[in-house]
Amino acid sequence: MSRGGNMTAATRMGTPKQTPKGAWTITWLLFLFMVVNFADKIVVGLAGVPIMTDLKLDAEQFGLLGSSFFFLFSLSAIVVGFAVNRIATRWVLLVLALIWALAQLPMVGEVGLATLLVCRIVLGAGEGPAASVAMHAIYKWFPDEKRALPTAILTQGSAFGVIIAVPALNFVIVRYGWHYAFGALGLVGLLWAGAWFVVGKEGPLGESEVVAASDARVPYAQLLLSRTFIGCVASSFGAYWALSIGLTWFTPFLIKGLGFSQEKAGLISVLPWIFGATIVLATGWLSQALMARGHSTRIARGVLGAAPLVVGGLIMSLMPYSSGAATQIALLVVGAGLSGSIYVVCPLMIAEFTPVTQRGAAIAIYGAVYTLAGIIAPNVVGKVVQNAASLLDGYLLGYLINAVILVISGLLGLALLWPNTERARLQAAQQATPEFA
Repeated sequence: MSRGGNMTAATRMGTPKQTPKGAWTITWLLFLFMVVNFADKIVVGLAGVPIMTDLKLDAEQFGLLGSSFFFLFSLSAIVVGFAVNRIATRWVLLVLALIWALAQLPMVGEVGLATLLVCRIVLGAGEGPAASVAMHAIYKWFPDEKRALPTAILTQGSAFGVIIAVPALNFVIVRYGWHYAFGALGLVGLLWAGAWFVVGKEGPLGESEVVAASDARVPYAQLLLSRTFIGCVASSFGAYWALSIGLTWFTPFLIKGLGFSQEKAGLISVLPWIFGATIVLATGWLSQALMARGHSTRIARGVLGAAPLVVGGLIMSLMPYSSGAATQIALLVVGAGLSGSIYVVCPLMIAEFTPVTQRGAAIAIYGAVYTLAGIIAPNVVGKVVQNAASLLDGYLLGYLINAVILVISGLLGLALLWPNTERARLQAAQQATPEFA
């Protein structure tokens, strides 16, 4: 047992496990899976101004388009999350990738708002389960004490999806029009699906893992109402509020709020993701290093993930009181980028106290709830911008609201994230209510 009462899954089950051969190949394939995933997400925001111009959309209508991606996102995540408790993740991931690709292709032709909305809703349904299923798949290849770094790499797919996609897609948008950007993403999705069909495999740890008596099934009500699970949802909700605004509104903010051209805005749009990538990788490395030195997961995962949300929110809150585009962009980049730390540690914490047979569903439900921020945040910013005295005032007020939410979510995380003692609490709750066990 490590300092602070933490006990890893490997320790509970006896001899620590070795990483199976091929684990890193699967990790990098799933990294590319998340690259495609976030490239699909960013394209509407990146092409926001041309889309609004061509389809004559106002800010509220564009906010609705940004939110539509999340209409079935959470429901799909929950349904598929329960399914992967029984169905091999290899096949689920393949089906999801095919849905993404096919949902992009109709936009190559002339479309209206209705078609865009339907395709984005279908795409969201296909992408809702993506992160949780990919995470569940990764955990079948790595024992608990070795999961932080592959989790960080997988999470990095989101940042690199934007870093790689933004210059490429922006080139297509500027040179050929926004319709072809969607078509390019459909083609890339099909290429990944083909590669996964040939190379993708199911990890051996999920099936061969000998589940100890302490890993007996826990009622979902107890899992989902546990302090750490609630803390993960609350803290990640704030982080995803920032992310969904970035996906939908950052490029329009640069063009309409700060006066940059589409070409320059496309280049600037990668900055939050480059900084966020650094934060995520640093969090994964530092978390694993702290664990190796014997720190509890309360420190190595809970505090490490939640504290940057508070700091990031405070930094972002300075935007309305600063002058100059460079300063405002810098505050936004750092403030939003710090929030990425929570995505690395929360799946690890949930996996720490959730029985293996329930892990896929638990991580999926966590993802489904916190990503509800994606429905709310783009709409809120759209309404604020629509009703503000000026576009810039509207954007800055939207980011101030974001800052407040980040601080509150980080404080809730600091108060609630205690994964190192969560398992014992759940066991005690089961013993106290045996009729529900």
